[in-house]
Amino acid sequence: MVVAMFVLFLVLLILGVPIAFSLGASSLFYLFVKGIPLAVIAQKFFAGMDSFTLLCIPGFMLAGALMNGGGITKRILNFCNAFLGHFTGSLALVNVVASMVFAGISGTAIADVCSLGSMLIPAMVEDGYDDDFSVAVTAASSVVGPIIPPSVPMVIAGACVSISVGKMFQGGIIPGIMLGLALCVPTYMISVKRHYPKHARVSWRERWNTTKDAIWAILMPLILLGGILSGIFTPTEASIVTCAYALVVGVFIYREIRLRDVPRILWENMRSCASIIVLIGFANVFGYILTAERIPQMVATGILSITSSKVVVILLINIVLLFVGMFMESLAAILITFPVLLPVATAVGMNPVHFALMAIINLMIGLTTPPVGMCICTAAQIGRVSTYKAFKANIPFLITSLIVLLLVSFIPQITLFIPGLFA
Repeated sequence: MVVAMFVLFLVLLILGVPIAFSLGASSLFYLFVKGIPLAVIAQKFFAGMDSFTLLCIPGFMLAGALMNGGGITKRILNFCNAFLGHFTGSLALVNVVASMVFAGISGTAIADVCSLGSMLIPAMVEDGYDDDFSVAVTAASSVVGPIIPPSVPMVIAGACVSISVGKMFQGGIIPGIMLGLALCVPTYMISVKRHYPKHARVSWRERWNTTKDAIWAILMPLILLGGILSGIFTPTEASIVTCAYALVVGVFIYREIRLRDVPRILWENMRSCASIIVLIGFANVFGYILTAERIPQMVATGILSITSSKVVVILLINIVLLFVGMFMESLAAILITFPVLLPVATAVGMNPVHFALMAIINLMIGLTTPPVGMCICTAAQIGRVSTYKAFKANIPFLITSLIVLLLVSFIPQITLFIPGLFA
């Protein structure tokens, strides 16, 4: 019966049914055929949403919306450009570095693509960059967003399998910075090879003026990370602090948000968050069925019967996650795969935080790989480039991301060093 449920789920996905409703319909089919009271759906749906940790999601998403509308994103770009503008391929490097700064606020890759891409992709094309390269850089660097804290995928993973969100936030700092800096390498090499433009070095006075203008934007991720790492507030509280800060800066300091715009921003954010929360609720129903059928234990036993080598098991987990990430939206993939693969990882001695970071990086890379590649497709729409050209241009960045993934997978201290300092 579980096989039939999975088949129905895949058929619905192929037909284009939203993934939340695909999960709900296939779960309903299973419960109906099995004769299990349908009240279970309501119970498990509510249980999946009933988490204090999940309050982070609307908080961080609202902070990203307020930041973009309040002129904070624009000032982050100006700040990065002031210090990187004299390098060959300066706008491309600004794209990557700005994504790293933006990642410390938004927590989602799509928010990164939409906010930065809408400004940088047209600017890069106008400055002489190839359109497919501009799209690929924007999409590839957006993957950093959910790795450097805050991170909506980390919040969902923590709520799904009871891993400390704070520990994951701490563990994501080094891998996120590594990935961002690593993406600068192919960006610069391609820029030099294609003779992309660079601009005149700005004076230190201009840099100082740009820094002063951007200081409130730069302080935002520093306050957020400092508060979480020091224990002043929890990740959920941090999301509310970030919203309040973005609102005050946007309305009273930069004055690019009018008070009458706030209800519209809130309404749009509520609609976006509702779709995620519904997905989490139905995924919890789906996960309940998998647990009842002992699917996680069967998968763990099956993989461990093939090999007991930790290296091989980690490689197999990576392959599974990369494959899933190629076809499935990342948040849904987390909700479905984490309960199944976490027992396998812990059985070979992986720390749950290490596994979670490795898995999230896998699924984020999936956002830039065919056939779905949500970040690539979104950036391609902004840049008006065919997805084929965008995927092809992304190959050097994809290879770089996979190298970082292997380092994170087999060197646990990359993710566990900072959490160990605060243990």
